[in-house]
Amino acid sequence: MALSLSSAPVSLPSRSVVTLRLNTKQTVGFAKNGGSDLFLKRKAFIRVGMAVALNFSRFESVTMAPPDPILGVSEAFKADTNDLKLNLGVGAYRTEELQPYVLNVVKKAENLMLEKGENKEYLPIEGLAAFNKVTAELLLGADNPVIQQGKVATVQGLSGTGSLRLAAAFIQRYFPAAKALISSPTWGNHKNIFNDARVPWSEYRYYDPRTVGLDFDGMIADIKAAPDGSFVVLHGCAHNPTGIDPTPEQWEELADIIQEKNHIPFFDVAYQGFASGNLDADAFSVRMFVQRGLEVLVAQSYSKNLGLYAERIGAINVVCSSPDVADRVKSQLKRLARPMYSNPPVHGARIVANVVGDPTLFSEWKDEMEEMAGRIKNVRQRLYDSLSQKDKSGKDWSFILRQIGMFSFTGLNKAQSDNMTNKWHVYMTKDGRISLAGLSLSKCEYLADAIIDSFHNVS
Repeated sequence: MALSLSSAPVSLPSRSVVTLRLNTKQTVGFAKNGGSDLFLKRKAFIRVGMAVALNFSRFESVTMAPPDPILGVSEAFKADTNDLKLNLGVGAYRTEELQPYVLNVVKKAENLMLEKGENKEYLPIEGLAAFNKVTAELLLGADNPVIQQGKVATVQGLSGTGSLRLAAAFIQRYFPAAKALISSPTWGNHKNIFNDARVPWSEYRYYDPRTVGLDFDGMIADIKAAPDGSFVVLHGCAHNPTGIDPTPEQWEELADIIQEKNHIPFFDVAYQGFASGNLDADAFSVRMFVQRGLEVLVAQSYSKNLGLYAERIGAINVVCSSPDVADRVKSQLKRLARPMYSNPPVHGARIVANVVGDPTLFSEWKDEMEEMAGRIKNVRQRLYDSLSQKDKSGKDWSFILRQIGMFSFTGLNKAQSDNMTNKWHVYMTKDGRISLAGLSLSKCEYLADAIIDSFHNVS
């Protein structure tokens, strides 16, 4: 079709929709030419508005992405109208009434921020200085020599995920030939992060389905077999999804192998203080590696231990061999962050700085954290008791008590996990992981019935 406004014709794609608005009281003549051309002959000024809507898209090749395996569980849970439904998919803490919980110490920190009347100006690329200081001290210990000597490069990140992603971009740029080693299984987003950063990765054995425990021999063998100088991704505490951690002696042996192979340990610390209820105990693995003089990367998150899920507050820490190296590493992390997100948000950073930096609030936080961790431990014990009492097959469920943190790896396969959802309205990830943080004591018997039925009656 061609459109002419008493001048040169305008060509349009076929099968186009043309809308003409004519602002005139004069006669307008129309003529057809072969049924496809339209000519306008005007005798007065005509205002013409034309909108062309095409029935094809430049984005036709874009396919539908699969639903997120974890966040998609919550969407399915919301759509379920059954009163017995349980959401054990997403790792978010709930009260005994299964309601979201904002820590009292967080409310106090926010009130302090309001009283100070702090502004909303941009932060530096590396984030809030007060936050970076206290977060490194919380992780490594305020009296740690590497902090006192300025050997730690800390950059505020977008929680644990953003901090991992920033570090992955750093690896890709400065260690392009290196590979990341991740546990099998691991947190679902680890693979996405390294894939998007174009960092090649492979898996090392971790979970032993026969014992529902740690395959330590397989882990050691795979880390030994990896190319020298690989980045070994380790869960600092409360391994996600299994809840299975190495013993202190096993951590020491892992450090020996990593040091021998010239690997670089890359810790993901998402649950410090939330696993055992003790901040120092949950930092044992990281501090031991640092004490040995190894250079390490550590991603931190405050989503779980301070309940700051939506604030997206965390950090990437790189412990280096000298202050000069730390300065250079930090400069390059900032350089990578600038085109990614420019600078991080301030609200969550100020909450952490106020809580960790104030002795009174810090003490209150430790009490609240211990209370949250204690509730999860009680739920874990009640679930084990219910399974042991109800299951008459003689199966040993004690692996549940040997696991730690907010998750339990049930050992259920995909078909059995599907039965948990389809029959019992228990929503969980398909690898058999359940979040005990989303379970109440009163629901443990119901969950035990669902697990026993799925384990024994679904192959």
